[in-house]
Amino acid sequence: MKRPTNSEAFGFNPGRRHFVQGLALGGVLAAIPSLSLAKRDGSFMTGSGTAPVLPGRQVDLVVDETPVNYTGVVRMATTINGSIPAPTLRFRQGDEVTIRVTNRLPVPTSIHWHGIILPYQMDGVPGISFKGIAPGETFTYRFKLQQSGTYWYHSHSGFQEMTGMYGALIIEPRETDGIQADRDHVVQLSDWTDDDPMRVFTKLKVQSDTYNFSQPTIGDFLRDVSALGLAGALDKREMWNQMRMNPTDLADLSDATLTYLMNGTTPASNWTGLFSPGERVRLRFINGSSNTFYDVRIPGLKLTVVQADGQNVEPVTVDEFRFGPGETYDVLVTPRDDAYTLFAQSMDRTGYAKGTLAVREGLTAPVPALDPVEWLTMADMMGRMDHGAMGQGANHGGMQHGSMQGMNHSNMQHGGMMMNHGQHAMHRNPLAKPSQEVNHASTEYGPSVDMRVDMPRTNLDDPGIGLRNNGRRVLTLSDLHSRDGVLNDQRPPGREIGLHLTGNMERYSWSFDGLEFGGSTPVSMRHGERLRVILQNDTMMTHPMHLHGMWSDLETDQGALRVRRHTIPVQPAQRISFLTTPHDLGRWAWHCHLLFHMDAGMFREVVVS
Repeated sequence: MKRPTNSEAFGFNPGRRHFVQGLALGGVLAAIPSLSLAKRDGSFMTGSGTAPVLPGRQVDLVVDETPVNYTGVVRMATTINGSIPAPTLRFRQGDEVTIRVTNRLPVPTSIHWHGIILPYQMDGVPGISFKGIAPGETFTYRFKLQQSGTYWYHSHSGFQEMTGMYGALIIEPRETDGIQADRDHVVQLSDWTDDDPMRVFTKLKVQSDTYNFSQPTIGDFLRDVSALGLAGALDKREMWNQMRMNPTDLADLSDATLTYLMNGTTPASNWTGLFSPGERVRLRFINGSSNTFYDVRIPGLKLTVVQADGQNVEPVTVDEFRFGPGETYDVLVTPRDDAYTLFAQSMDRTGYAKGTLAVREGLTAPVPALDPVEWLTMADMMGRMDHGAMGQGANHGGMQHGSMQGMNHSNMQHGGMMMNHGQHAMHRNPLAKPSQEVNHASTEYGPSVDMRVDMPRTNLDDPGIGLRNNGRRVLTLSDLHSRDGVLNDQRPPGREIGLHLTGNMERYSWSFDGLEFGGSTPVSMRHGERLRVILQNDTMMTHPMHLHGMWSDLETDQGALRVRRHTIPVQPAQRISFLTTPHDLGRWAWHCHLLFHMDAGMFREVVVS
């Protein structure tokens, strides 16, 4: 079907600001008034930004195509029960739920229950845990809910997630979770493109910075001359040119193709969450975007973070937090004024999603200006800078020993027994702390890798590029502590698995250890073992890493457990580690949750046997 241009469909070409903020009434079928409420079955659909809530133990979901209009152009979206976001599912911990998913698309589909511990056959990843849901078929998901908290669900087929197929999943605790609130709102952030996602992906494969309009300019050079002198400015520019990298390459996509959404609405549509003055409001923030990191704040309000990835944490009060696709944060706020702006700017500072907390509909509050674009530093590129240069040019012969995945030293298998000999014995355990030795696999020395970091940083207290020293209190990973500790498994690890996050920006290739999915072998884990995973980011982009089927218990570089997560962002030139226990047999997915990075190869299969 030929897609209409702006002028063909509506006789006008919206300007850049209009495109970024979207239509005031944009959303599901808003462009076709006569159809805006009609569904195939003759019933009525909810308005944009008010996803229906489906409670109980049995739910029926229908995947279909639905016309949408966010920017003045009618496009086909992939929807569940006709809404964007999909219906909010509200279940109860301990219940066994039955979810029947019917596919009315002309292509296969799937639903993945993000962060939910369940049998692998119910995980919803085609080619890994099941074959997918064919057109016209109904697949029944059935599993018992072992956890509570804020989660979400989305398609794991093609680019359907990017075209609207995502929704919130709220699991109420069997007992109280200790989080007291008078009002509860889901705030799901996402992104939308009018273009065909495959066409966008193809453009990136041809030219990876095609959507980056914040590249260094002559004005930036002149400012460098003023600050560094001519020789210093030339050296700086030569350095970046030699590395064939861009200091403003913070995101693959920008407002050049994306419209940023809050609960399925554009900034101009002004999604509104109501409250009464003095109420304590719980905001369940979910990053359901395909390719966007968001920096979230509410000017005039402090945010008390009480939950991360569905797990209760010791309350920490901040002004702002960053989160990537797949992550969730629950925060408490106590608004006093009539209206506040919920402001979520993209990490590359090209646009924002926006809504309002207000005492009644129709109110707004001032919208802050986008923060300036901040250049990546050499520390972002190469890690610790106190031991000399490293990175792309470093090719140490002694490092070509293969991936750390194969490093299963015999003395690493005794960690569990050492715990029985007292506290002093634990200090003699070689796995009491994560390994600091950097080993680049031989597969990293190939065309799929354009950068290697030899001295990564291991700190967890960095908010990331664009948030450092901005005058606001910004959440970091070091601020997060599981409220009841990391439960269920206090054993030390018996072995380590190490993988490097790798890529080649010019080729737009993403991988583990230089191997794209299809050229890699599965990662093997033993059922019930306690093991450590070390991830080192050898690229200049932040990757939200999601391991299906098990928890990721984040630890410090000294081996102190911090917080339980299902999605962990790994910053450029950063090395982090977590412990995990594979409780469920089967085949699982492990990937970057930036959709295009996953599709370009940063995906591995995990086999638990």
